[in-house]
Amino acid sequence: MSELTSSDLNILLVEPSAVQRKIIRKELHKELVEDIDEADSVEAAQNRIRAVQPDLVISALYLPDGSAMDLLQGIRQNPETKDLPFMLVSSETRHSELDQFKQSGVIAILPKPFNHDHLATAINSTLDLLSHDELDLEYYDPTSLRVLVVDDSRMARNIIKKVLGNLGINLITEATDGSEAITLLPEGFDLVVTDYNMPEVNGLELAEYIRNSIDYSHLPILMVTSESSQAHLSNVSKSGVNAMTDKPFEPSTVKQLLARILED
Repeated sequence: MSELTSSDLNILLVEPSAVQRKIIRKELHKELVEDIDEADSVEAAQNRIRAVQPDLVISALYLPDGSAMDLLQGIRQNPETKDLPFMLVSSETRHSELDQFKQSGVIAILPKPFNHDHLATAINSTLDLLSHDELDLEYYDPTSLRVLVVDDSRMARNIIKKVLGNLGINLITEATDGSEAITLLPEGFDLVVTDYNMPEVNGLELAEYIRNSIDYSHLPILMVTSESSQAHLSNVSKSGVNAMTDKPFEPSTVKQLLARILED
């Protein structure tokens, strides 16, 4: 099968401003994306998705009949569209407003106005999410890797599982927080991928538990976090995690990190 390229993508652009749609469409053309559908509201976007499911939804935050989160939740709750890549374009900078999108597994959050490099990276992440590119490891067969994915967001777990599946990793067990993950560790895993912010036992506490355990201290840990506080990140780095990546993450970055920590 030929490799998927940006010119193969069908994109739904959801933006109430005709001027902004024109600007974003122009930038997409620079990435050789020509198949672009448009909607100016949540309802119009939902109708377009039902008619022709796109490969990627690019949406403004505020829409006349709701918000991008209303649209995203509807997409994630539908089994046929739950893995649909979603990109937010917004001038919003408040962590409290953006974190809900990060936890929902968006492919990218672009500032408004964004530069072309931001968009190019997000398009490449979408192509990675839609493509299969198995990990090439010296010491492991990706199909036999047993991975524990820990995140209190079902939507975020789905995106992580999708990325791992594209890398040839399908033996995946899920936990909704660190407390549940601890009870599952005796089942035996080769890798733990965990969120930072979780109830009961968070990712930092889980990492410290694993590193201080005689039975599990060897386990590689990849932490996926939306935290930007330097104090939090410093504590995480001291907890013994093997690698960290941001939410939203680039699938190519996850692949590189996994290859590094599994071969160390």
